[in-house]
Amino acid sequence: MSYMLPHLRSGWEVDQAILTEEDRVVVVRFGRDSDTTCMVQDEVLFGIAEKVKNFAVVYLVDIDEVTDFNSMYELYDACTTMFFYRNKHIMVDLGTGNNNKINWALADHQELIDIIEIVYRGARKGRGLVVSPKDYSTKYRY
Repeated sequence: MSYMLPHLRSGWEVDQAILTEEDRVVVVRFGRDSDTTCMVQDEVLFGIAEKVKNFAVVYLVDIDEVTDFNSMYELYDACTTMFFYRNKHIMVDLGTGNNNKINWALADHQELIDIIEIVYRGARKGRGLVVSPKDYSTKYRY
């Protein structure tokens, strides 16, 4: 479903998307369109894009095509989702230790909507770090 969401094809386009959005959270998925993890994440992002359009906008960035941010944001994972609000990177405490980004695919639509909503509410209050409604520290425990 990556073809249904807007792609940013240059570093300048990414910067402009983050800079010009005043009232909504900018959700940027960095990764490769052909990667299976990104395909799952893109499917979820496409499914929620209409539901969150009042407080968030979703963009996709191919890390092979736009390499400007790979070292800056440490984009080494197959699929990375980051949040920005009024030209500020909003960090999310997911309980994983890495508050800068989500580096796995969230398959549940409602979980991602909840995270974006928490980011929006916290960012509007001026917070640079918000706490996720769900703790993902035990994600890989059996």
